[in-house]
Amino acid sequence: MCARILSFVKGAARLRISRREGFNAAHQLSDPGLSDEENQRLYGKCVNVHGHNYVLEVVVTGAIDPATGYLMDLKRLKDLMIEQIIQYVDHRNLNTDVSWLRDRIPTAENLALAFWERLHPHLPTGALQRVRVYETDKNWAECSEGY
Repeated sequence: MCARILSFVKGAARLRISRREGFNAAHQLSDPGLSDEENQRLYGKCVNVHGHNYVLEVVVTGAIDPATGYLMDLKRLKDLMIEQIIQYVDHRNLNTDVSWLRDRIPTAENLALAFWERLHPHLPTGALQRVRVYETDKNWAECSEGY
């Protein structure tokens, strides 16, 4: 019985690991193609420049490497998140300071999609399972495979 369970764990099992990193950033929800009144109606008080203490959560899936016992070194995932995302967005205005966000209204949804696009090419095919952006303790948006 134990040998069969061990075989399952070493063979077909797929696991998930996750890393969370925080960043602070300002943004303004406003569509430049709309009037001030339309933006106010759509975005309410978020039409004003304001900030959040964001949390970025990334989930990677795969099999355990028998040589290391890791699915992926979490330090490597942390470094990738910092190199591809955090260094660009932390203590920045997401509307004006981040070139790869300039054509997007920086909603949590658009951030999740943009962050997915930044990470996806740097991970093995099929490994990136989920990118979740917490805008507040109560609000988050998530991007996953097949978005």
